[in-house]
Amino acid sequence: MRIVSFSTLFVIGTDTLLTAPLLPLLSKEFNTSTEQSGWFVSAYALGYAVFALIAGPLSDRIDRRRIILTGSIGFTLFTGLCGLAWGFWSLFTARFLAGVFASLISPQIWASIPMTVPKQAIIKTMGYATAGLAIAQIAGIPVGSFLSTYGWQIPFFAIATASLLLWVILYSRFPSIPPVAAAQDGNFLTPYLHVLKAPSLLLSLLAYLIFQTGVFASLSFIGSWFARDFGASQTTIGFAMLVIGCGNALGSLTGSRFVAYIGMQKTMLVGLIALSIVYLSVSLTATFWTALGIFTLALFLGGIMLPVLMGELQSHTAIARGTVSSLSNTAMYAGTTISGAVGGTLLTQFPGYSGIAVMSACAIAISLGVYALGGAFRPKNGESF
Repeated sequence: MRIVSFSTLFVIGTDTLLTAPLLPLLSKEFNTSTEQSGWFVSAYALGYAVFALIAGPLSDRIDRRRIILTGSIGFTLFTGLCGLAWGFWSLFTARFLAGVFASLISPQIWASIPMTVPKQAIIKTMGYATAGLAIAQIAGIPVGSFLSTYGWQIPFFAIATASLLLWVILYSRFPSIPPVAAAQDGNFLTPYLHVLKAPSLLLSLLAYLIFQTGVFASLSFIGSWFARDFGASQTTIGFAMLVIGCGNALGSLTGSRFVAYIGMQKTMLVGLIALSIVYLSVSLTATFWTALGIFTLALFLGGIMLPVLMGELQSHTAIARGTVSSLSNTAMYAGTTISGAVGGTLLTQFPGYSGIAVMSACAIAISLGVYALGGAFRPKNGESF
């Protein structure tokens, strides 16, 4: 399951973050403003967030293998079509539909891990999934930036090819996971009723939405900021993403040891506080190298935090894991949509990265309060989640 988790999140993660370093090129190619170019990030996230609301309950009632293989086919098709876009709306539409099919894929990984591995290995296996996202930044995003020097279409074609190979891996290695009997009781909306009856879960989902809004606000416009204020080329932006991704990968691969040492709740509490402070410090940055160092530290902390936050969400239910996983991904991409929509304005209306940095810091601090309100830091049955 570790190989499947890593491979899937690597491909999906690469595509999710693909447009961030390409925004300067796409803005020039389609003659759009910085504010409008943010919608190339938001389109994918919007498609994902909307359709995940359907995909979640569906995956709790149908074999997860069928769901993930279907999603991979559609994802491959529409990612490839992104490279054939001829204007703003054609690229927006293709990105939106790629997001729709992606919503059938990655939630199945997060939902399947607690069902296929021993309890003591859940966080470690989720760490491999998170590492897939991190390596996407180390290898995928910089390679995308470098490939874009030969044309903005090439990165999309490359991801489509990788997605086709992913389908082969999933077909051969992803197990059949029929729904549990309790998940089949009632109607299509039953999983949502289960979620609505759990206030602590609702608060955790809200906190996760706020958290991801803050994280992606900073992440999505790094390339645009580096190009505008520091004159960074596409190659330099690719190098920066490589370094930042190394920090994220290191956090993902070492996070389980950190959690084992101080515990889940303390990791979550300290991590959220530290992230808020680190992102706020970006507002004081005046040089490229300082900014690069701060973002690398932020992504290192993020690599530690993501498996913990996903584990906290999955700990709330045993019969609606697919719905919770999809809702968490909906929250993430809704956060991406919000940050993509407002981040461009914050970048142009405030000096440096100060507008986005303050937004990110405040969002993460607020998410900490919401998590606390939902009882995320209280031991459950005498143990941490």
